[in-house]
Amino acid sequence: MENRTISLLGSTGSIGRQTLEVADRLGLKICAMSAGSSTELLERQARKYRPGLVAIFDESAARDIKIRLSDTGMKVVSGMGGLIEAATQDEAGTVVTAVVGTVGLLPTLAAIKKGKRIALANKETLVCAGEHVINTARASGAEILPVDSEHSAIFQCLEGNRDRAFKRILLTASGGPFRGKSLSDLNKVTLREALSHPNWKMGRKITVDSATLMNKGLEYIEAMHLYGASPDQIKILIHPQSIIHSMVEFRDNSVIAQLSVPDMRLPIQYALTYPERQPSLTDALDLTGIGTLSFEEPDMSAFRCLKLALITAGIRGTACAVMNAANEAAVSLFLKEKITFNQIYECAVYALDRIKNIENPSPDDILAADKDARQIVLEHFRP
Repeated sequence: MENRTISLLGSTGSIGRQTLEVADRLGLKICAMSAGSSTELLERQARKYRPGLVAIFDESAARDIKIRLSDTGMKVVSGMGGLIEAATQDEAGTVVTAVVGTVGLLPTLAAIKKGKRIALANKETLVCAGEHVINTARASGAEILPVDSEHSAIFQCLEGNRDRAFKRILLTASGGPFRGKSLSDLNKVTLREALSHPNWKMGRKITVDSATLMNKGLEYIEAMHLYGASPDQIKILIHPQSIIHSMVEFRDNSVIAQLSVPDMRLPIQYALTYPERQPSLTDALDLTGIGTLSFEEPDMSAFRCLKLALITAGIRGTACAVMNAANEAAVSLFLKEKITFNQIYECAVYALDRIKNIENPSPDDILAADKDARQIVLEHFRP
């Protein structure tokens, strides 16, 4: 990679921490980092990596981190303006967007407008504003490289096929901890069970999304925007082993797949080094040890969040932003054990039924829909 300096948005989260492991391996410089409110971890990271700029979204946490880092000479900024400043540092060649939620939209757009390479781990940016984001990237010449394991796999499968003459994208999902359970079974599951993913170590929110399969629905929407695919060009397959991270079927019926052990550090590294490949921190893949790779259709009747996401993908407009925000609010309630697992779906439907869809929305329209959806869910479903 030509510019070995990165700005890391969301450094204290799961993807952010793994990005720092990869940066250590590759000898990359961190010029800016940000967090939501985790001051203790952010301080430790800042002291180790010595970025020139530290951003923290929460205003009260910003006062704390300023005191903690007062002896370092680092610039500390806060709020949305602080995230945008971190995302647009002149020194950064690549901006890793690993924040969770629509808070990542405006900083990502700002980095795109400056022509930065974007290592995109913030799926909400494309789910909520995919058309606007892709059009902005085309206008500025910014390159968007996916960090999600599935989208990294699709990206790699399309290498050498730049006309993108594909027939279908085969998007794989592990099935999560509740694969094979019925709708009535899911009404009885506990928070602890939902957070016990069989293959991946992730943050709490995305782990719950993987349990409801909403995460796969969001990735379906992302794939539409990243690869210019229509809904009927994307098929979701349950693949319990999480070894094939996705596949692409071409017009001649050839299928190309990307395989590796389930470790997010590999797609993170590929986004940071593309088009080069470097030795990585991940284990080598032992196919004889795995033995069997299996596939099955997703159960749409049990995993209603997945079905809802696929329906919403066809509506477009602000509908995807409403669904995503309502799901986020619902997952936060579930994580606090205020609602049941199946009520996550009910929250999303409730918001979609009550918020009018706006076609061809602006970023302001998207953020307003996001805010309204969260408010509706929290007001109606909070005990």
